[in-house]
Amino acid sequence: MIPEEAKKRLMAIAAPENYEDSAASRLVYSYDASPQFQAMPDGVISPRNTHEVSEIVKVCNEFKIPIVPRGSGTNLCGGTCPTEGGLVLLFKHMNKILEIDEDNLTAAVQPGVITLDLINDVEEKGLFYPPDPSSMKISTIGGNINENSGGLRGLKYGVTRDYVMGLEIVLANGDIIRTGGKLAKDVAGYDLTRLFTGSEGTLGIITEAILKLVPKPESVKTMLAHYQDMEAAAQSVSKIIASKIIPATLEFLDQPTLMVVEDFARIGLPTDVKAVLLIEQDGPLEVSERDIERMAAICRDEGAVSVEIAQSEEHALQLRTARRSALSALARLKPTTILEDATVPRSEIAKMVREINLIAEKYDVSICTFGHAGDGNLHPTCTTDLRNHEEMERVEQAFSDIFEKAIQLGGTITGEHGVGEMKAPYLEWKLGKEGVAAMKGIKQSFDPNNIMNPGKVFAKESRKRVVVTS
Repeated sequence: MIPEEAKKRLMAIAAPENYEDSAASRLVYSYDASPQFQAMPDGVISPRNTHEVSEIVKVCNEFKIPIVPRGSGTNLCGGTCPTEGGLVLLFKHMNKILEIDEDNLTAAVQPGVITLDLINDVEEKGLFYPPDPSSMKISTIGGNINENSGGLRGLKYGVTRDYVMGLEIVLANGDIIRTGGKLAKDVAGYDLTRLFTGSEGTLGIITEAILKLVPKPESVKTMLAHYQDMEAAAQSVSKIIASKIIPATLEFLDQPTLMVVEDFARIGLPTDVKAVLLIEQDGPLEVSERDIERMAAICRDEGAVSVEIAQSEEHALQLRTARRSALSALARLKPTTILEDATVPRSEIAKMVREINLIAEKYDVSICTFGHAGDGNLHPTCTTDLRNHEEMERVEQAFSDIFEKAIQLGGTITGEHGVGEMKAPYLEWKLGKEGVAAMKGIKQSFDPNNIMNPGKVFAKESRKRVVVTS
């Protein structure tokens, strides 16, 4: 519960109309896009500027009230679920693109800006903001920064952290700091910009960001390669990269995913093949055309049964949209959809997909796999029913085995979704006790009262590790 004195002070800071604690309003912010996580906050507040955020944080620190920063709630690891109660901090008023600086190729934005709105605005000026999470139509820049979100263009262009040049941050004691700036070079002290990017709201509240922009590519070419052999698809990925071609997009969908997505999108995707690669290249027209033809030839040489090059932007858009709709399509199958993101070196993709299928068979659960083949980031997705407790136990065991196998293959437990609360018990598997202890030391130094998104990243106890053998 939020003490009455604290409540009065919070309402005075943000104005009464920006503070809510009715059961209905709290219920709306009691969950995010992660299954199995729901908890009621004690209040919801919507600050209008950085000063108000600072004053709110000071009150929360004084009364030791947990703070959960929240954008659109698209989080997939329980990271924005207020599992320890406290105050949900919304950025619906702090949603402005403050500046698009064409001289320095930067954009200054508030955390509540919708990702696709920024992308569209900068493209109108002939510029490009590459990070493109599948949730970009509704996800916010603040959420993208907190989770270090990736996307389909990550292979060529990188992830969110590669475009965060500077931040304005409110620390747990209410102090306001600025990191980085519009500078191409800056090595003054610790790189706090990178530290806070991907910190999942556990170290401070991001209230403004300076983002790097690049020139908009002149053209985009798209193709779809069909395979009856998973190994051939994976080998095509390796051969493309080894040929010194870095495509803008290199996506993978297995047959079960293809069948569901085609039933959803109905654009003529093949459902009689074992896998497809969705490949795009951008840049000057002669480069994108040359590279797409070279990649088409590589795919044919490596066993693709057919290669389809989009002949129009409309067709290309249909293919991209179909890939982005994979989660939505799968979510229609059963009441609960668990989307994960185990990541391995790209050379291990075929082996990892085979292992996922074997693990699904072992535990008798339904798992479809798609993802970013170019950077090894796979999304094994289980359709199930949270009310079936016995099946949910098998699902949890299956994902434990998947994480274990990914680590064995030189990978990690999460490539872009974050740790949150869902994967916190597995963090030690990746970092070891010493690595987790080092991170806890950083957390303690920034947030000694543990009010910043408590319960996330660090589990009360690590999950027991069981070695999986092939």
